[in-house]
Amino acid sequence: MPIVRLLEREAFSPEDIEVMTAAFEDALAALQLIDRLDPLTERVAKKIIECAQMGELDPVRLRDCALRLLRG
Repeated sequence: MPIVRLLEREAFSPEDIEVMTAAFEDALAALQLIDRLDPLTERVAKKIIECAQMGELDPVRLRDCALRLLRG
């Protein structure tokens, strides 16, 4: 499940989307998620978007923010 599909309804610049996509891919790697159909991949994407909406757009901090939110 690519994050870009969820970003279609959001107002982010192409550069922001590139950063978010990189953070998403890094988060999936950190979680060892390979299957893009795994429901967890959509949760990861939503957390990346949530963190970006809070103003975080550094790819490493964005990934870490999403992972923290997922681990609750």
